[in-house]
Amino acid sequence: MAFDFKIGDLKLGGGKPKDKPAESAAAPMTAVEEAWDLAKTVFYAVAIALVLRIVIFQPFNIPSGSMKPTLEVGDFLFVSKPTYGYSRASLIYPFTRMDMHGRILAGNGPKRGEIVVFKARKDGNKDYIKRIIGMPGDRIDMIDGRLHINGEPVQKESLGMVETDCGYYHRSQAVMYRETLPNGVSYLVQECDGDEGDRDDVGPYLVPAGHYFMMGDNRDQSQDSRTPQVLYVPAEDIVGRAERIFFSVDGKDTALWEIWKWPFAIRYGRIFDPVR
Repeated sequence: MAFDFKIGDLKLGGGKPKDKPAESAAAPMTAVEEAWDLAKTVFYAVAIALVLRIVIFQPFNIPSGSMKPTLEVGDFLFVSKPTYGYSRASLIYPFTRMDMHGRILAGNGPKRGEIVVFKARKDGNKDYIKRIIGMPGDRIDMIDGRLHINGEPVQKESLGMVETDCGYYHRSQAVMYRETLPNGVSYLVQECDGDEGDRDDVGPYLVPAGHYFMMGDNRDQSQDSRTPQVLYVPAEDIVGRAERIFFSVDGKDTALWEIWKWPFAIRYGRIFDPVR
């Protein structure tokens, strides 16, 4: 008696095993199918990038020297979105101009001394990056170049003159200081015009509830909360906290087409530095 038991394509029994039929070759894709496949790939890549940009990290570059010496022109950094939660400022244009208010998943919110990116609604909804100096309810004064918070002068230590580019001042040196805020956050500031700049004797500023007072570390060359273009920044206009530099290039003496100069323009020592 012969048994006939089939497993997959192998036939066991009285007869000889039969060869598996050759698989037919896949038909080549048409030009329309190839174009559609490419379009889907690009769509998925863009969608993933947008989700990451909105939900997790957003890259920014530093176009001006208002945060020198902490941040240099040509620094590229990541800004964390989850740190402060999400608002319309977390979205992408044109949704950043929607009439929506408040934040979700806000947590404990921004802290004094942190560097943040925010939307300057009074200046065409531009992205600004500054340091948080005043919290809601604070009184901020600048008296003879000395920062005062709630009537108390902030600790300020002179570190002498440093070589720097003061831009329109046409000076190559500035005074460097170390400031230490009441909560212990310490950082460097530079003053191209010493303690006699236009914004060295201003205030008082009374920070409203739900708002923050921002200042640049380059005190005499920063358009910040001491100017009408910025003034008090609502919490909902904060994009996120600056976290880490991922690339830095000094393009001052290197044109875009001068590829052979690019390796020498990169600031290798600043790459992956944390932002503090």
